[in-house]
Amino acid sequence: MKKRPFATLLFPLFAPAALCAAADGVRDASLPSLARRQIGVTVAYDPSYVQLDYPMGDVPAGRGVCTDVVIRAFRLNGLDLQQAVHEDMKRNFGKYPKIWGLKRPDRNIDYRRVPNLMRFFERQGWSVPISREAADYLSGDIVICLVGDTLPHIFIVSDRRNKHGRPLIIHNIGRGTQEEDGLFDYRLTGHYRPK
Repeated sequence: MKKRPFATLLFPLFAPAALCAAADGVRDASLPSLARRQIGVTVAYDPSYVQLDYPMGDVPAGRGVCTDVVIRAFRLNGLDLQQAVHEDMKRNFGKYPKIWGLKRPDRNIDYRRVPNLMRFFERQGWSVPISREAADYLSGDIVICLVGDTLPHIFIVSDRRNKHGRPLIIHNIGRGTQEEDGLFDYRLTGHYRPK
């Protein structure tokens, strides 16, 4: 059964302008395969605040943070999280975390913050239970953990597994985009399955 693109799932919540055009033949690819395209391209971890184009803004492809891995994979699959998160925050600013002391949305950075993506995914109805069972994590799931019990980190569950059957993850935790074994390396705090 062919999966529907994420773009069609958000239509009731977001105007078509919130969606981006995907490259030919890419939209129906899996999130892991789209994230994997960043390996060897995004080679640096850089959390700098950058003034970005809108919509479809992005930091240079060779740089980024953990959220950029997810953002770029979704974008190739037809959903521009920059615009989708910004539009939702404009309408529902009070429902998003107030960690940064902002008085209004900032389209340059909001979608690159893990707590904001968590809230956005929750608002899409994508939350699924957190567990310590590898079988509960499917290819393309989005997972949040805490590094050092304080720093939120996000990754995509891969379609590849280690020799014990545990899914690998695709993320940027400081060395550029990598695919590696690390699903349970940190305390998990969020689990999302795009519908």
